[in-house]
Amino acid sequence: MRFFLLPAASAAVLFAAGINPPALRPEPYLAHVKHLASPEFKGRGTGTPELEKAAAYISRQFQAAGLVPLDGRTFLQPFGVTTNPRLGKNNELSYRLGDVRSTAEFSRQFTPFNFSSSGTFEGRLVFVGYGITAKEYHYDDYAGVDVKDKFVIVLRHEPQEFDEKSVFAGKVYTEHAQFSSKATNAKLHGARGVILVNDVGNHPSDSDELELFSKTVGPNQAGIPFVQVKAEIVNKWLEKANPHGGTDIASIQGRIDKDLRPESFDLPDAVTVSMKVDLKRETRTVHNVLGFLPGETAEHIVIGAHYDHLGLGEQFSMAPSQAGTPHPGADDNASGTAGVIELARYFGERWKNGGKMKRGIVFLAFAGEELGLLGSSHYVNNPRLDISQAVTMINMDMIGRIREDKVYVGGLGTGSTFETLLNELARSSPLKLEFSDKTGYGSSDHTSFTTKQVPVLFFFSGLHADYHKPSDTWDKIDAPAATRLLEFVAGVTERIASGESRPQFVKVAEPPRPVSGSSGGGGGYGPYFGSIPDMADQKNAGVRFADVREGSPAGKAGLKAGDNMVEFDGKPIQNLYDFTYALRAKKAGDTVRVKVVRDGKPMEVDVVLEKRR
Repeated sequence: MRFFLLPAASAAVLFAAGINPPALRPEPYLAHVKHLASPEFKGRGTGTPELEKAAAYISRQFQAAGLVPLDGRTFLQPFGVTTNPRLGKNNELSYRLGDVRSTAEFSRQFTPFNFSSSGTFEGRLVFVGYGITAKEYHYDDYAGVDVKDKFVIVLRHEPQEFDEKSVFAGKVYTEHAQFSSKATNAKLHGARGVILVNDVGNHPSDSDELELFSKTVGPNQAGIPFVQVKAEIVNKWLEKANPHGGTDIASIQGRIDKDLRPESFDLPDAVTVSMKVDLKRETRTVHNVLGFLPGETAEHIVIGAHYDHLGLGEQFSMAPSQAGTPHPGADDNASGTAGVIELARYFGERWKNGGKMKRGIVFLAFAGEELGLLGSSHYVNNPRLDISQAVTMINMDMIGRIREDKVYVGGLGTGSTFETLLNELARSSPLKLEFSDKTGYGSSDHTSFTTKQVPVLFFFSGLHADYHKPSDTWDKIDAPAATRLLEFVAGVTERIASGESRPQFVKVAEPPRPVSGSSGGGGGYGPYFGSIPDMADQKNAGVRFADVREGSPAGKAGLKAGDNMVEFDGKPIQNLYDFTYALRAKKAGDTVRVKVVRDGKPMEVDVVLEKRR
């Protein structure tokens, strides 16, 4: 059994206090990873019983480490999340062709998408090609047709997809092919609902399969019904129109693709559709897990990692053909969670042996990260300790696959003392630190703390081929390398916890980088706006800003954290997907009118968009 030494600076602090330093070892670390990533936990999906079992396991480890509950009773902090929708029992679609009414067979001939609105709907039909408005390509399927209060029939994918010379990039789909883009575009044009049909003419070798309900990525609720219907039924509807002679799907899309000219038209009054969409969205209680080692002052450090993962894959799997298979999430993020547990044990042993430090330590395991930083967002808005007394947040996400001792470190610029401290400790560590980002923003839980002006450090070992796949298993974890990182994190923690002065928060103004899932953003498309969205469940429509980047277009216009954007350039904004779509349609230099609600009162500002750097 090999014992790994603490960094020299860390061990010196302990020995100076007359305390024999506890060991951080790879064997117990790997045991925690193996347990959390076992089949018993079925991928730890948020809202599942297995996630609650994981919370109970982490609670037991915190108790064994000697941590104390911050409320004096429990290590659990409950909060509600809206779970992924499931199909109800009353999904129906019927259509009228003249005097004949027919019914489509649910799950064989039609199905709703998981981001569809629920309810009862009926109306006339308009065929709008691929359902794309692409000003940058001078292409608009909605030009010349009025779709207000009608159902639009849209083809899957985009025109000329197999033409390498196509403006739509050939073979590589643009953002216009995304289902969420088609939904938002239809909504902005006033459509009542969307009926998607496979572009069978471009994919003659593919069977006309309906999209799997569980795997589609989109908003939690698009604000519009969105269903898919088999081509065999849609062709019956189109036959009634006959404006150009050939009205089957393959003929129409063939003409569109040949000249890249939209071919949209109203269907006759004799063709109507009625539907019931029944999706069940439930609010379930999940838990952050947090324990505390008190210090001599009210100031404290937060060490955190998210413990949830994808469950059975569903919409965020990188192996969609394996939806329904447990995604164990050994590296993402049983590896970081095991790190929090082991650091709790390490510092708990020191604390029990009289090694109390100036500042306390909160150990936090977050739920809901994979759904949008929900757990960390809940904590910073409902902290168990005064958030202004949090001197540093250290986040570990995917630390189990370190290669050649290379570790990526984010947030370096957010703390006034971080660069000096980390460079000093790195001299006595085998790790090779790469400072990947200084701003403190990113696609993991430290971002929530950055928005509250808490200095953050983010440790990450990099992406790999098993990311968000069932193949992210415990046997691929490099426990010795992860333990070396934990030793380094322990050294950083001790220096900050024992230091005379706390790191001061620095709001870093850097060239903007896209934040996963954010408008800050815009997913990397379109001009620069500069907001950081609050990904927590919102009761009201719109996009609430968790923060606004300093010096950004939004910041220059006077927008602030807490504002809820409800309109962008005259277009209503119901969710982040609507905002991302609207932003993509603009260009740098454009001035857009933005309407937000601040403290319950509407206000409007002009934002001058900038080029991404």
